[in-house]
Amino acid sequence: MTRRDKQLVRESFRGLEEVAEPLALLFYGRLFEREPGLRPMFRGDLAAQGKKLMEMLTAVVENLDRTESLTPVLQAMGQRHAGYGVTARHYELVEEALLWALGQALESGLDGEGRRAWQAVLGHVSATMQQGAALLSVPR
Repeated sequence: MTRRDKQLVRESFRGLEEVAEPLALLFYGRLFEREPGLRPMFRGDLAAQGKKLMEMLTAVVENLDRTESLTPVLQAMGQRHAGYGVTARHYELVEEALLWALGQALESGLDGEGRRAWQAVLGHVSATMQQGAALLSVPR
């Protein structure tokens, strides 16, 4: 993740604060449209789940210069998600749906450079969560 990636993500995220709730709903709508089989994994209130999503995105954006500080949190999330049955394919679908929702929520859209920046950030989050999930299968 480059310095420019971080700058683009921070700048675009500022424009999302006012539309956090609709962004989350766009994301979940797109995710379930692409993979209806994921809907049963979300038993709770989607508004509350969306709030958690936005809180995590906020933490990620606020820590772009020290991503390692979130590693334990993201790995623990990955372990919990593995317990729910989340697979590597699901991470791909989440990234795709979130990129789409970000583009919809941003008035100026998400151009090529901005999209690549968000892909780098979301790819890092996904990889770290998957590392956490993999720790469950490592003999101790």
